[in-house]
Amino acid sequence: MCASAAAIPLVYLVVRTSEAGLAELLDTLLRPRVLQLTLNSVLLAASVTVSCLILGTASAWVLTRVRLPAGRALLIVAALPLAVPSYLAAYGWLVWLPALNGFWAAWFVMTAVCTPYVTLPVAAALRGASGDLEAVARTLGRGPLGAFRAATWPQIRPAAISGALLVCLYSLSDFGLVSMLRFQTLTWGINAAYGASFDRNQAALLALVLVVLALIVVAGERKSRGQVERAGGRSTLPVHRAGRWLAPLLALILLAPVAGIVVPLVGLVSRLLDAATLRAVDVPRLLEAVGATLGLALAAALVAAVLALPIAALAARYRGRLVATIEAVGFLGHGLPGIVVGLSLVFFALAAVPALYQTSVVLVFAYVVLFMPRAIGSMRSGIAAVPGSLTDVSRMLGHSPLVTWWRVTARLALPGIGVGALLVAISVMKELPATLLLRPTGISTLSTELWSRTSVFEFGGAAPYAAALVVLAAVPTVLLSGIRGVAKEKS
Repeated sequence: MCASAAAIPLVYLVVRTSEAGLAELLDTLLRPRVLQLTLNSVLLAASVTVSCLILGTASAWVLTRVRLPAGRALLIVAALPLAVPSYLAAYGWLVWLPALNGFWAAWFVMTAVCTPYVTLPVAAALRGASGDLEAVARTLGRGPLGAFRAATWPQIRPAAISGALLVCLYSLSDFGLVSMLRFQTLTWGINAAYGASFDRNQAALLALVLVVLALIVVAGERKSRGQVERAGGRSTLPVHRAGRWLAPLLALILLAPVAGIVVPLVGLVSRLLDAATLRAVDVPRLLEAVGATLGLALAAALVAAVLALPIAALAARYRGRLVATIEAVGFLGHGLPGIVVGLSLVFFALAAVPALYQTSVVLVFAYVVLFMPRAIGSMRSGIAAVPGSLTDVSRMLGHSPLVTWWRVTARLALPGIGVGALLVAISVMKELPATLLLRPTGISTLSTELWSRTSVFEFGGAAPYAAALVVLAAVPTVLLSGIRGVAKEKS
């Protein structure tokens, strides 16, 4: 039941598009405008994925294979763009360059925001890779790049491909950044078609096209990952001196953090400290947005934790095709863009439960579908780390399965459960497209207030909401670091 809830948006979207009929489907798909939007989405996603793959892999290699001052701190800095929503980064750049727009602007800012998705897993893979093969390749006459391509790349390719998958899915599903930078993609077209109430079938058809693209990307990633050759053995990794290349190498590492977080935040602070902005702050409205954001995040984190826990426990303790299927359905939201989930739940609520249309219940459910996979992964790891012998001892002492779960498994897995809930809360605070479609009338979050003001170029009015969003999202991030620290101490 918990897993099937995640499939509701996709199933209903397919049903809705099938009702339109084959003739209308073909007519919509063959329209020049739809083809252009699809081409724009594919072009942006492919370009951002390639640039992030190159920049992220190069940065990871420098961070792990070159002796740098404060290398660990530089790795943390390289990950910082992940904490900034893409639309907030776009807002920061628009503060400095209001005329910034189009494909190249969207590609540049999106690359800066998404590069850590590749840098972090590749850096971890490089630390576990064997250095012997690369040394052998060098003795056979290969240059540094040739040796890396022949010996090291096959070992880190799975991590690089996984990171590229996240980048591609993020680029396909993004709505806020491309809207602010005025580059029209499928997500923009879905929102525009939905806003035109006379043509909502077109919105559903465009959403299905976006889902098909996402599924093609996921299938391609799995096929590529399955063809990877894995090298065995480990040795001390070769570490090079930076020497005269120190400045260029630091510039390479800092390119994404500077473009993705430093420039936007400096722009945000400059607007926030402007006297006119401070005088124009609507404090009651700002507090209402903070309260709505916090309330929705807490509610979604709680519901996601409740629904994810049985799936995580099943996947951690049992194997089999049925268990794998249940877990895969639970992860379905990972491949669904937020605007698609929002649109499908609009249709579902109007048709099945009209009383819940434009209520917080449907909005929280959308958050759960989108972000429950993040909770499942963390909770599964936490539960799997609990020794089965402890539960066996508890059962031998006469405790029931429920009591054993509560007193043994749940307590020891609590850090993992807490991390999963906090990951959902952080994601909810930054989510935009589904919130725009499903929010109750009269309710605004920090992300929707920020988007509505920047969409009409009220950068000064958007600054307080952007600042509040950064501060509010930092709270669970700090808690997340604390929980992970506790988990490491226990282990």
